[in-house]
Amino acid sequence: MSSSNNKIPVAVLAATGTVGQRFVSLLAEHPWFKVVAVTASERSAGQRYADAASWVVPGEIPPGVADLVVRPTDADPGDVPLVFSALPGSVAREVELALAARGYAVCSNASALRMEPDVPLIVPEINPDHIHLIKAQREMRGWSGSIITAPNCAVTGFIFPLKVLHEAFGIEKVNVVTMQAISGAGYPGVSSFDILDNVIPFISGEEDKLETEPAKLLGKLADGKIDPAGFIISPQVNRVPLMDGHLAALSVKLAKDAGMDEVREAFGSFVAPEGVRDLPSTPERPVILRSEDDRPQPRRDRDAGNGMSVSVGRVRPCPVFDVKLVSLVHNTLRGAAGGAIQNAEWLVASGYLGEQTLERLHVGTLAR
Repeated sequence: MSSSNNKIPVAVLAATGTVGQRFVSLLAEHPWFKVVAVTASERSAGQRYADAASWVVPGEIPPGVADLVVRPTDADPGDVPLVFSALPGSVAREVELALAARGYAVCSNASALRMEPDVPLIVPEINPDHIHLIKAQREMRGWSGSIITAPNCAVTGFIFPLKVLHEAFGIEKVNVVTMQAISGAGYPGVSSFDILDNVIPFISGEEDKLETEPAKLLGKLADGKIDPAGFIISPQVNRVPLMDGHLAALSVKLAKDAGMDEVREAFGSFVAPEGVRDLPSTPERPVILRSEDDRPQPRRDRDAGNGMSVSVGRVRPCPVFDVKLVSLVHNTLRGAAGGAIQNAEWLVASGYLGEQTLERLHVGTLAR
């Protein structure tokens, strides 16, 4: 699927915000999707997208989107089967549920529905089988649409090393300290008076997400339910004066003994599952193991794999638990819009958008 006329038409909700702009930017050259509708708040509705969006992400506004007329977020997003949500949590729940009930597939970056028992919380390389929770979701709610969510941006960065360690050795306890970039707060975000020459050891609501989301992501799907992973996490979060890139320093108590050579081998051999590795947004190396004493570093490593790879380094013994390490994620690419787009690719590749929908829209069949 490459021709513009043969792409799946999609809408972006809250398209004028920073995450919405990332969606628009990343989708501009996407081989499967084409943005044909954008929404925003009432004050932007009716304007050209180029006039309504104060563009803050790299590059220019894509020409194919610049002239689109912004729709109100509570209006019909149009004749599209798939909707990307960059909505704030305060309004996401109501809007996303309403759209799914009307038959839309919603791929959300918002936090509002992540922990709902029947809503998949997915990183395709981590828990691809959780996509099948959509079957239970549709049966339980009686709708033909669907909602699939991407995790918190900081969680996305350290779920990769936790996946590797949990699968190879089992995990009992995790202590994690994050150093999170200011772009994670959106625009205009944190006041320069507060963040310059400073670190803020608090982000509202963040630590709760870091405690709960990993257990769902690494849980087991059985009989239409997720059985959460059994380990516990103690998080501490910090906002730091950095534009992009969330660092996490982890100490992990393993369920069984492992030498450092075994641990490094587990990281070095991690690959995306079959099917997921062929998605357009999946990087060749989802986990990049750094051997240098002083890596990963945000400025040098956040763009690895077009911003979709997670870098892991400083893997060494922990005198309190068993293993300690540092991980890094590009928070607005892999940790936000890029992750939700990859989820949409997996939704389509898994057959949950529906062949009848694709045929009605005259969209060619994707290679499965």
